[in-house]
Amino acid sequence: MLAQSEGNYAEALQNYYEATRLEIDPYDRSYILYNIGLIHTSNGEHTKALEYYFRALERNPFLPQAFNNMAVICHYAILQGDSEIAEAWFDQAAEYWKQAIALTPGNYIEAQNWLKITKRFEFE
Repeated sequence: MLAQSEGNYAEALQNYYEATRLEIDPYDRSYILYNIGLIHTSNGEHTKALEYYFRALERNPFLPQAFNNMAVICHYAILQGDSEIAEAWFDQAAEYWKQAIALTPGNYIEAQNWLKITKRFEFE
């Protein structure tokens, strides 16, 4: 993680890939895969990032930060992409944020506000 925190993403990726080869515990692997997703997100490689977030969630479905990051990527795609499919991307982002919020109700206040404003989810 030191390489990642210092911005040396290539070295960090190399270390994480090695860690995935060595780590057998699914819970620990989920965090390694999540961190690989973070690096790909930082590098603007959103498709790869989503792949690693999905892989992390397969091993540990209780990673609200992975759901949040996936929602952010979907939301970003709307701003960069085709307006004809924007509604589908918004809906997908909403689903990921709902899952993150369900796991950690006190977090992701901005996402909760966005869900309320866009009438995608009502909170009690």
